[in-house]
Amino acid sequence: MPLYPSIDPYAHGMLDVGDGQQVYFEECGNPDGTPVVVLHGGPGSGCTPFQRRFFDPARYRIVLFDQRGCGRSTPHAGDPGTSLESNTTWHLLGDIERLREHLGIERWLVFGGSWGATLALLYAETRPERVSALVLGGVTTTRRREVDWLCRGGMAPLFPEQWADLLDGIPRSMDRSDPVDAYARLLADPDPEVRDGAALNWCRWESASISATPGPALAARFEDPAYRLAFARIVTHYFGHDAWLEDGQVLRDAAKLAGIPGVMVHGRLDLQAPLVTAWELARTWPDGELVLVDNAGHASNEPGVPEVLVAATDRFANAAGPYPGARNFAV
Repeated sequence: MPLYPSIDPYAHGMLDVGDGQQVYFEECGNPDGTPVVVLHGGPGSGCTPFQRRFFDPARYRIVLFDQRGCGRSTPHAGDPGTSLESNTTWHLLGDIERLREHLGIERWLVFGGSWGATLALLYAETRPERVSALVLGGVTTTRRREVDWLCRGGMAPLFPEQWADLLDGIPRSMDRSDPVDAYARLLADPDPEVRDGAALNWCRWESASISATPGPALAARFEDPAYRLAFARIVTHYFGHDAWLEDGQVLRDAAKLAGIPGVMVHGRLDLQAPLVTAWELARTWPDGELVLVDNAGHASNEPGVPEVLVAATDRFANAAGPYPGARNFAV
């Protein structure tokens, strides 16, 4: 069985985390089970029902939440009047702690993919006593060269048509040398047509490389104008500020993960987050195990990836087992 059956939350609510921010959270599975917190990607994607299915509902207390400005959290970045000033990496890390304390959880497994992997690693490096284990997919650390690859032309030779479309969306009167900065400005334009056009262009670029196989020009999740505006605003806000991290900080501090067991699941054909980052992390994280899925890309629903993620979460719910369709990567 690649995934556990669909389930509904047994509890949900809004948590006041300060700065005028209300964060949506939900709990699923077994209230007495092993606690796990799910950190979604993006930044700005929001949590989904699909993410509940990576965990055995009989053995896990599954906590999901929408990070500031997205999903069901308020104020929503899909409203152009919503300020992003109090939406930073360090605010999100504080929100995780507030949520843990609110739910009365001492330690939990931290599960994150893509941007959520960066956030999970930072949380574990700054609060190791609160983390029982880590399960990461599509590993990123959001250092400058990773963002440059994704958004500043590194990946352009693989998608020249889509890259040209992204640049063509920047008026000639603006500097095109840094699309992150240019699109952040367009997304703040007072004209709603300019904002939506910029969000659409940005999300088409995002859609081009999410899978190892060609997909639609615009991923289904971006069909909602409010969703795509929030996503594009938050992504460009975070990437334009280098996620408020020193360059290479996550890898530099990986020794702080010593004693925390973990599994990194990575697609060999991941175009958004090339394998080298996960490989470098595996070399510096003594208790981290890197597992490759050879024909998979970046998304958590790529062929073979769900089975491996479920096997990893089963392992930390006291059910050891192999990683089907994948292989361990020796470093």
